[in-house]
Amino acid sequence: MTVESVRPGASEAAALREPPLAGGGLPVLGHGWKLARDPLAFMSRLRDHGEVVRLRIGPKTVYAVTTPALTGAVALSPDYIIAGPLWESLQDLLGEEGVATANGPLHRRQRRTIQPAFKLEAIPAYGPIMAEEAYALVERWRSGEELDVTTESFHAAVRVSARCLMRGGYMDARAERICDDLATLFSGMYRRMVVPLGPLYKVPLPANREFNRALADLHVLVDEIVADRRAGGQKPDDLLTALLEAEDDNGEPIGEQEIHDQVIAILTPGSETVGATIMSLLLVLTEHPELGDKIRDEVENVVGDRPVAFEDVRKLTYTANVVTETLRLYPAVWILTRRAVAETELGGYRIPKGADLIYSPYAIQRDRRSYERTEEFDPDRWLPERARDVPKYAMSPFSVGNRKCPSDHFSMAELTLITAVVASAYRFEHVSGSDSRPRIGITLRPRRLMLRALPR
Repeated sequence: MTVESVRPGASEAAALREPPLAGGGLPVLGHGWKLARDPLAFMSRLRDHGEVVRLRIGPKTVYAVTTPALTGAVALSPDYIIAGPLWESLQDLLGEEGVATANGPLHRRQRRTIQPAFKLEAIPAYGPIMAEEAYALVERWRSGEELDVTTESFHAAVRVSARCLMRGGYMDARAERICDDLATLFSGMYRRMVVPLGPLYKVPLPANREFNRALADLHVLVDEIVADRRAGGQKPDDLLTALLEAEDDNGEPIGEQEIHDQVIAILTPGSETVGATIMSLLLVLTEHPELGDKIRDEVENVVGDRPVAFEDVRKLTYTANVVTETLRLYPAVWILTRRAVAETELGGYRIPKGADLIYSPYAIQRDRRSYERTEEFDPDRWLPERARDVPKYAMSPFSVGNRKCPSDHFSMAELTLITAVVASAYRFEHVSGSDSRPRIGITLRPRRLMLRALPR
């Protein structure tokens, strides 16, 4: 199997198989009920039924792709675009003109606009801000009070994103609002994806009213950020300036809606996914204290007595492997969807034009066929001599191809630096009310993580 889908001819199409239908569907809701109740287990079991499996979500047929090679094929082929249930549920938030949801020429132009901010040579300039925010966490936790890790993690992610990419201290007063809005929105959007009740989501029930309030408030926040920058008259060398000065294919300034959607696409998914990963890293350090001990030892050997700096990150290999293993077992982006723009062949099955596909990095990255002792947290599986045994596309937390997250190196540097600083300073323990079970939304993170930081 190559990494590209193949458009079959008429005679070939007739010979292709139809993927098997997964069992356990319910009338009307189909498999949406299982995706709502226990989606991680449901998606993880699908490979036992085939490499491509048909699901029913409401009235729609959706094709679940279950193997690394075929998810790579979907991600890399031009026959599949960003669309489907996930992106439809996100449309009210991300709009249609941002880099996260655009396709074709618009997406390519937008990638060209934002890519310079994430080039490898640009990332060291963000290092002092990343380090400053990491040490701000350490200082804030010295009191020994119980930590609401959800709040702490998302505040850190939002502040790094805003200060590095939009050079704005004006985010301080807005960080808590953004975190509260995102928590409400990403939970509600997942329900809308797997239980498509359409007009019922417009009924003014408390959950719907809270969802609409959070959505409206986040859009207001983005408009305030853009207005503040324009009113200040400054043009720092950052991503927001690049957007405000960007031109379309005709040499005209890009429209206000595209600027708005681009800021949403930069601020929202990045903050949500990085914040969720920081939560998972703190859960890992709590449940595997020996990891923190090894990270502290590595930091002492590499850095000595001085504060950890960005320049140290590439030498903190064990710490980076802890981050990578966390991304494997707890990928924030645990589910993705695509849409076929042409009739294609995938794994010997016919995929009709217009079909929606769904696949789960969580299930792929925990598959026993790809990893020995797959449920075991083992940072050493990412040592060079062992990592080469991992099948291609069995580990892709930042996706691949032209939809690969442009901030992958930025995020890895940020997560490695924060982990090194925090693990060197503290051990962690759960306190009353902590609930480490997964919270299922558009992103994956611990449900309610309450910890106490114990100084080393």
